[in-house]
Amino acid sequence: MEIAQFQQQLEDKGIQLNSQQLQQFERYYEVLVEWNEKINLTSITEKKEVYLKHFYDSISAAFYYDFSKPLSLCDVGAGAGFPSIPLKICFPHLHISIVDSLKKRITFLDHLAQELNLKHVSFYHDRAETFGQNKQFRESFDLVTARAVARLSVLSELCLPLVKVNGDFVALKASSAQEELEKANKAISLLGGTVQHVSNFKLPLEESERNIIVIRKERATPKKYPRKPGTPNKMPIE
Repeated sequence: MEIAQFQQQLEDKGIQLNSQQLQQFERYYEVLVEWNEKINLTSITEKKEVYLKHFYDSISAAFYYDFSKPLSLCDVGAGAGFPSIPLKICFPHLHISIVDSLKKRITFLDHLAQELNLKHVSFYHDRAETFGQNKQFRESFDLVTARAVARLSVLSELCLPLVKVNGDFVALKASSAQEELEKANKAISLLGGTVQHVSNFKLPLEESERNIIVIRKERATPKKYPRKPGTPNKMPIE
């Protein structure tokens, strides 16, 4: 995806980028590729691919969820900052927190935030299971996002405990979303969530399938969740 295509496709969806925002995406790409030589952040490094499969793909959540309102957003397992940093560039008013278990990635994100001059961003080196039991953060976010981290039954246990009651969990998924959702229904309900809608679309140019799953947190999550680090993945609620 060329930069002009990226800009036009977003404009068609009602997201207009100014010159500063376009420069931030350019610098994001440069820093990503530069750091990727030192630490493994992504296997996708060609510019057109990064713009399509990382930047555009991350922002696609905003086609199906309203990011224009004031929101505190926690991104679980964001890695190199996806989807929250592209969303932050498009919607600068967002307050972003990222939790990731790898210290090197947190160091990268700290540097990236300085390079892009991002305000109201916080990065936490922690396991999602531990973070979700921390009273300071538990049930404190308007919105929690996750992209390509784990299957939905596992993700729900990592993310829903962080969402405040009447807040939302948005999962960005590829093609197996419906199958994952069927297996995750029990976990979602147990953890206090209700599926609001599933939006299916194809990435431009390459036509690969994508799904945005929006889950509303309607009840408080039982205190025992999330369980100890590693347990949700080994023994998912299904």
